Amino acid sequence: MDTKVWMYLIYLAVSVGLTIWVARALARNGQVFLEEVFADERLARAVNSLLVVGFYLLNLGYVTVSMKHPDPVDSTSQAMEELSMKIGLVLLVLGALHFFNVFALGRYRRNRLRQMAPHPPLAPIGRLPMPYPPVPHQPAPQPVGAPPVGPQPGGTGPGTNPPAR
Repeated sequence: MDTKVWMYLIYLAVSVGLTIWVARALARNGQVFLEEVFADERLARAVNSLLVVGFYLLNLGYVTVSMKHPDPVDSTSQAMEELSMKIGLVLLVLGALHFFNVFALGRYRRNRLRQMAPHPPLAPIGRLPMPYPPVPHQPAPQPVGAPPVGPQPGGTGPGTNPPAR
């Protein structure tokens, strides 16, 4: 067989094996995280299954699209270099997909927790002003028959100053 065919076979075996291994690890370990995010075990299992299917579709689609190599492969060292480049790109795609999923789910979780929080996220800075001005002080009512308190018209009476001379 040609060196290029061996390179393709090794590339497919390693890429598909890595994809299956990573998908199983993420599904197994991500279940706990998804239950925390969605607060519903049934929903978390369904989302986990959907994420695994999407992960397989995206990654295996990328593996098959990037399998073609237009130049001839003349030596084993050239085949190894091309193989390492292709597998490295597959690993980068796996990491990017994982990062995107964790980022999106973390954001969803943070928003859900913020909506469920019983108190405001920040302490109040101050108080709002009263909407109505305070009622001015009014003197207490005087009992009937008591002498008036305070200045009186006419200038003579208790609480008034004597006329100046």
